[in-house]
Amino acid sequence: MKENVIQQKSFVFAIRIVNAYKYLTEQKKEFVLSKQLLRSGTSIGANVEEAIGGQSKNDFIAKISISYKEARETKYWLNLLTATDYLDEKLSKSLINDAEELSKILSSILLSSKQNNS
Repeated sequence: MKENVIQQKSFVFAIRIVNAYKYLTEQKKEFVLSKQLLRSGTSIGANVEEAIGGQSKNDFIAKISISYKEARETKYWLNLLTATDYLDEKLSKSLINDAEELSKILSSILLSSKQNNS
């Protein structure tokens, strides 16, 4: 079975977040903010998977909505980690761009799902 775009992109993003977390904890010895980043960044894809396996259209919408919020939260932690010099600009910009892309896709899915549900 072929996975959809949001499944693929959120999974690849989660891998990048896990690697950023390893870097932050091993190299920068940062354990608090990085844990927040890990939780929100990997939660995006987990909620997408839950949405796809949802029991109803409303369940799907609720889980996609959580994924969208987690993508926005992830951008916040990335910006904070960059502003406090834990992440360099280049890595951060790439991750923030990916989080922004996920947010846009999720927002679009959410909008069309809500329109189709009414």
